[in-house]
This record gives sequence, C-alpha cells and structure tokens, in this order.
Amino acid sequence: MAKITYIEHNGTEHVIDVANGLTVMEGARDNGVPGIDADCGGACACSTCHAYVHPDWVDRLPPVEDMEADMLDFAYATDPKRSRLTCQIKVTEALDGLVVQMPEKQI
Repeated sequence: MAKITYIEHNGTEHVIDVANGLTVMEGARDNGVPGIDADCGGACACSTCHAYVHPDWVDRLPPVEDMEADMLDFAYATDPKRSRLTCQIKVTEALDGLVVQMPEKQI
C-alpha cells in the first residue's frame, strides 16, 4: 500500500492509501478524486488521466514509454518533465508519499 497525495487544480488535497498493483489513476477513480476523468478506463487510449508529478518524484518513476508519450501529445498543458498519464503508473510500496497535481482541465 502507498499513500498518494492528489492535488486538485484549486489546491484541494486528497491523501489516499492505494493498494499495490493498482494504478495511480485507479486510486483516484475509486476514491472519487475530481480531476482525473479516466475516460478510457486505463487502456492508455486517451489522455484524461493526465497529472503533473511532483518534481521530487519525476526521476523516481519508471520512464515514459512510447504509447504514453503519444497519448500525452493530446493532453492539456503538458509539462515535458512532469506530465504523466496516471493509468501508466503502477502502485508499489516504493511510491509511498507520491504527490500528483491535476491540470486545470482534461481534454
């Protein structure tokens, strides 16, 4: 289990314990966190689970794979270093303390 902090665009924080094996997107969706729409359900076929990873965590996550990079091209206001699709980040104990912030909107 990992404690993940989701920060809405307006600054509202949601600190949630997310089970290992789920994705960061599933943790938000299953706990009603606004700002991660997850229209494709986690198939990496849209960009509606886009979030900005806190700078302290960028280098601690697995690198962006090609399919995720392609989908990020469709996301709103991406940051070349911090933007990730939360459906592509698997939760492990190593992610305990992860902080992600939602963009102003999802496309």
